[in-house]
Amino acid sequence: MTDPEDPQPPAQLAGLAGMDLVRRTLAEAREAARSQGKDVGQGRRAPLRRRAPGAGGGRRRWSGPAPDGRDPQTLGAATHDLAQARGWSAQVAEGTVLGRWSSVVGEDIASHAVPTRLAEGVLSVSAESTAWATQLRLVQAQLLAKIAATVGDGVVTSLKITGPSAPSWRKGPRHVSGRGPRDTYG
Repeated sequence: MTDPEDPQPPAQLAGLAGMDLVRRTLAEAREAARSQGKDVGQGRRAPLRRRAPGAGGGRRRWSGPAPDGRDPQTLGAATHDLAQARGWSAQVAEGTVLGRWSSVVGEDIASHAVPTRLAEGVLSVSAESTAWATQLRLVQAQLLAKIAATVGDGVVTSLKITGPSAPSWRKGPRHVSGRGPRDTYG
């Protein structure tokens, strides 16, 4: 190669100009790199060596056009990842069933039935009338399919559907124990 302090080009480069001079200089630089044991491709960049994350130094890698973990995330995606990492997915799914009942089962059913409790996969639902309780028992399989499609399988395994509670005459200070008179109801 040439000496940077020598203003005269070497004899082998004399007479070359323009692109011929550039090609010749590049070929000599590649040959010098190969003689030192460096891998230099023909017209290609040398492959980048990957470093372990956090190794420090080196070239900064950008995320590029495809989405990856370094891109900004939505709050919903971040909380979903946090819930999975902490093992809260089951509790979040249970909360989704109770908190978003109208979007899970539909407005029509939600206006006539309310979830009251979810324990060990059994969802207790209180209907506003005995007729609605009967209808919900008839479409119980479809309700379970809607819930499973929204929050996943295994969160709700069965439904316990109850109607409104009947009035009780078994309270007050003058209550008589036993079944009461037979002729009143029968």
